[in-house]
Amino acid sequence: MSKNSSFKRNALSYAACLPWLLAAMAKIDISKVAEILKKNHLDPAMLRRVIEELNLAAQPDPGDEEKPPAVKKQHIFLVSDPDGKMPKSDLVGWVLQIPETESPATTQDRLLRGVYDYNMTKKGQLYPAKTIGEALENVPAKFFKEADLWVRTKTPVLVLRTNNTIPKE
Repeated sequence: MSKNSSFKRNALSYAACLPWLLAAMAKIDISKVAEILKKNHLDPAMLRRVIEELNLAAQPDPGDEEKPPAVKKQHIFLVSDPDGKMPKSDLVGWVLQIPETESPATTQDRLLRGVYDYNMTKKGQLYPAKTIGEALENVPAKFFKEADLWVRTKTPVLVLRTNNTIPKE
């Protein structure tokens, strides 16, 4: 059995694997692949089918278009102040969550309970939380979760005022 007939016999299996091999390998010009196949005396019908399949495989998929990078977002706490009672200076705060059935008035108690529990641990005694800001940034979530409190922003966010009206153009 000659080397040429062995190649022709396996050419169909090679041709079926080429698109996947080329996708995994470095980019190579399809015309170079065609020249290599011609040098190995591949029959013209088989060569045409292989080149057509390679051209189809080389075209980019319409779903693989490059997406723009994700936009980085920040949290903003918007407060309605139609009577202008809030100070004009910038305020910062944190976004927290409690169970829907509970009163918002219990939020500070929940926060303090989580901080007290943390400060009683070995790590809490070494690095105690002394302010609300330190507590929200450094205390692990499990201490707040036990008190049914979830911290959504560990770093303070800007509080913006609004007069709650939409101006007429």
